[in-house]
Amino acid sequence: MTKPVHVRIISPITTLGFRSDAAVKSLETDGLIVSATQIAKGPASIESEYEGAMAAPDTVARIIEAEREGVDACVIDCMGDPGLRAARETVSIPVLGPCNTGMHIAAMLGHKFSVITIVNRLIAQFENAAALAGLSSRMASARSVEIPVLELEADMDRTRKILIDEAQKAVQLDGAHAIIFGCTGLFGCAAAVREGLLQRGIDVPVIDPIPTAVNIAAGLVRANLSQSERTYPLPPEKAMPGYDMPDLRLNAAE
Repeated sequence: MTKPVHVRIISPITTLGFRSDAAVKSLETDGLIVSATQIAKGPASIESEYEGAMAAPDTVARIIEAEREGVDACVIDCMGDPGLRAARETVSIPVLGPCNTGMHIAAMLGHKFSVITIVNRLIAQFENAAALAGLSSRMASARSVEIPVLELEADMDRTRKILIDEAQKAVQLDGAHAIIFGCTGLFGCAAAVREGLLQRGIDVPVIDPIPTAVNIAAGLVRANLSQSERTYPLPPEKAMPGYDMPDLRLNAAE
């Protein structure tokens, strides 16, 4: 019998209960185990580059721990992909960021994509992410709903209505052929947004980044693929006062 693939979601924020057990378990299928953990040191939520940087050290530490526990792949639970490249240097298992993954999938499914994020200040961050991924020419726009991440669930009917409105503008005004949610706090809204767009005569893919990244991670494991060591080599050994990080050489020796 084939061993199930175990994917771990790492929430890079300290707010308890942000990713519910029910949401995590809803991602499981036959042959796919999904677990979740979160950082103990860092921001309550991430809505800036600064907060993403503060989240990165403990995020990387949790990913190193996951590999040592036998987890097969990790997904970072934030569209800022905090610590993504750093984490890939420290482990051999696949590490995916939902932004990087979502953009590449969107570019596969449509000519141009738009990101619908939570606040305007993040638009430049998504434009930078598209450039780093080599996808600037495929990004039609980034738009915001102007609802902070920790308030998204306060009125989900309103949140979904604004998402549909902004997605419609992205398609009709900006030329998007696919939509990506620009916050993993919008988990579970894709079906409602797609249905809302269909009711307005718009048929485009709506990408929910966490389910997408989890399933792509599982697919990489099954295909025996992971990030290249040429691109993400093990960091040099040196002192790092003030940081309680796992010893990377333990991974290299195993």
